[in-house]
Amino acid sequence: MSSDKLNPLEKRSIFALASVYGLRMFGLFLILPVLAIYAEQLDGASPMLMGIALGIYGISQALFQIPFGIMSDRFGRKPIIVMGLSIFIFGSLVAAFSDTINGVIVGRALQGAGAIAAVVLALTSDLTRESQRTKAMALIGMTIGFAFMMALIAAPLLEFFIGVEGLFIMTAILAGLSMVVVLKVVPTPVQTRNLDVRPIPYRMLQLLRNPQLIRLDAGIFILHFVLTAMFVAVPIILLQELKLDTNQHWSVYLPALLGSIVFMIPLVILSARKHLVSRIFFIAVGILVVAQVMFMARPDGVVALTVCLFIFFWGFNLLEAMLPSLVSRVAPAACKGSAMGVYNTFQFLGIFFGGFLGGILYGKFGVDAVFALCSFMLLIWMLLLYTAPKFRLLDSVVVKIMPRSNQDCKSALEAVEGVEEVIILEGESVAYLKVDKEKLDQVALDQIIVAG
Repeated sequence: MSSDKLNPLEKRSIFALASVYGLRMFGLFLILPVLAIYAEQLDGASPMLMGIALGIYGISQALFQIPFGIMSDRFGRKPIIVMGLSIFIFGSLVAAFSDTINGVIVGRALQGAGAIAAVVLALTSDLTRESQRTKAMALIGMTIGFAFMMALIAAPLLEFFIGVEGLFIMTAILAGLSMVVVLKVVPTPVQTRNLDVRPIPYRMLQLLRNPQLIRLDAGIFILHFVLTAMFVAVPIILLQELKLDTNQHWSVYLPALLGSIVFMIPLVILSARKHLVSRIFFIAVGILVVAQVMFMARPDGVVALTVCLFIFFWGFNLLEAMLPSLVSRVAPAACKGSAMGVYNTFQFLGIFFGGFLGGILYGKFGVDAVFALCSFMLLIWMLLLYTAPKFRLLDSVVVKIMPRSNQDCKSALEAVEGVEEVIILEGESVAYLKVDKEKLDQVALDQIIVAG
């Protein structure tokens, strides 16, 4: 089998794990466009509690992602994924059968507590070769964007037929199907210690002092803060100002999302050029600021709001595509998994605080205050970007070596032109490299690997 192609086992594993990852994220996203409207009908509801219900799963995700990863190292990936899905199912059912806002908050917190994302990625690493791992991670990552798009479109229609309680029950059923896929379809692997996907707690604390990474972490916090805060306001505008029934909201989300993807692609292609990355990144944040201003000054009409959402999703999808790649390229060698762990934690915290503060401002000052808050957060992000040095973008490479020749191999690898950093852990048979591919002497690198 050619090393540049996925083999049948890898294809089966990636498809199955992408399904598990995507179905779980679809279940979480499915509530996003309808919860703000539903929460107002519950006993004890207030705008602040509605915002907490929207974002609470972010806090529990942030708290439990590292413990789940550690448990998966000790007890195996598949048992921990099944445990996480069981907690998710329980949380979905708690939310479904609650008639108070507090019950929904508890259910959403339990949904987030089934924090299996890092474990799924670790299992993907166990089941794929080094040469195919980037491709596998990209394919699984794509399911998040697809799940988000499908959830925004499907949720308003499904809510019309089965209600929000039915949506929670449906997410429980999808999680149950995911559990079957994990047990029956996903192979049981030999576990690896691949640090490209495995977050290490003490390394995560060290990375908080990295100025480039912390700016990216602040960015994903703000991006998901803004997304969650907006979905406190946007469904209410559609229902109360534009008089669109919930089952018609898809007709606004669909063209906005599709248009944003079309306009995003050229900028993603341009961002592949190193000298344009910082500029495209800054432009994308600027697009989000324009969207918030347009929301505050929105003219009447469905078309006008669709244009506002299109502008927002254009910038959001572009940044969502660029940020993980930038984190992996800026992270030190052997710290990619830990860097992504910090990044995901900031993302989840942004989800919670966006819902919480968005709900408070909506309750006290109305929807325009939510967009003003989002604008303020985005302007802070633009200031951080404007004052930051250019990204130092290197590529991660993992190569096999012979453990007995670690020190000699490290010196030889460091001498290769284009290799900027080499990490070889004690007792490991792989070297983690950061390389400048434009300068890399691939022939010299291949000779060292073969000789090793």
